[in-house]
Amino acid sequence: MIKYILGAKGSGKTRWLIEKANEDMEKGDGNIAFVEVDDDHIFSLDYNVRLINATNYRLNNIESFYGFICGLLAMDYDLHKIYIDGIYKVLKLNIEDLEYVLSKLSKIPDIEDKEIYINVDYLMEDMTETLAKCAFEVKGE
Repeated sequence: MIKYILGAKGSGKTRWLIEKANEDMEKGDGNIAFVEVDDDHIFSLDYNVRLINATNYRLNNIESFYGFICGLLAMDYDLHKIYIDGIYKVLKLNIEDLEYVLSKLSKIPDIEDKEIYINVDYLMEDMTETLAKCAFEVKGE
């Protein structure tokens, strides 16, 4: 399952991702990776969540991003959830890119047993019908 996490700047998307990752780790829902573009949240995440700084991997286009996610899935059979925060800060992802990633990831064997949450800088009104079905909008408090 691929889920795009939407919301305006400052709406709490990052906080939502961190809280969800920590809750999932408490439940023992398999291995969890949290991908971000800096190390700002190293002390906010449960120490058992694998924190990965995406900038170390020189992601520069949608293909490298897709390959990066596939690499994470391939390296750990027990990886059940991936939380990706702020990738839009290093990659300019347009709506077509989001559809492309969804289409490609949906074809991976056993993807229905995984959960991938990708924080993007869009609102629900920006999404196509296909993307809206796999999107969740975080509203600011």
